[in-house]
Amino acid sequence: MIVMIAAVAENNALGKNNELVWHLPNDFKRFKELTTGHHIVMGRKTFESFPKPLPNRTHIVITRQENYHPDGCIVVHSLEDAINTCPKNDTTYIIGGGEIYSQGLAFSNKIEITKVHGLFEADTFFPEINPLDWELIHSEFHPKDEKHLYDYTYQTYIKK
Repeated sequence: MIVMIAAVAENNALGKNNELVWHLPNDFKRFKELTTGHHIVMGRKTFESFPKPLPNRTHIVITRQENYHPDGCIVVHSLEDAINTCPKNDTTYIIGGGEIYSQGLAFSNKIEITKVHGLFEADTFFPEINPLDWELIHSEFHPKDEKHLYDYTYQTYIKK
């Protein structure tokens, strides 16, 4: 199964200057719980936004750069190559960025979204989820609190 996972604002903002524009500790915990032990597919800029590779996950980095070889990562040059590198009987997560998500819609079976209830200035955006192609099967609202400055909702979509 191919799953796209992202935290997305109401205006589909993902981030600005290769950084998230919000801090939601529970979203980080959920991301870790879902992706640990699996292959994670990302573009080079997303990979470079991490201080170090994420533990207990196989990193597949997509780049156009021929001589790009970060330690402990599998490097490929297309999303299709990334998906073909992953085990077919396991869940693979596409974790960004914007261009990779746009390409990923065609390959994915499921989308796990943390919808951040706010509008944010951004330079990277998640693609529109077309309700003709995707069905919302789960939604779980969480109000803002002392650790979370914004209301957010976990949403799970499956391809129709």
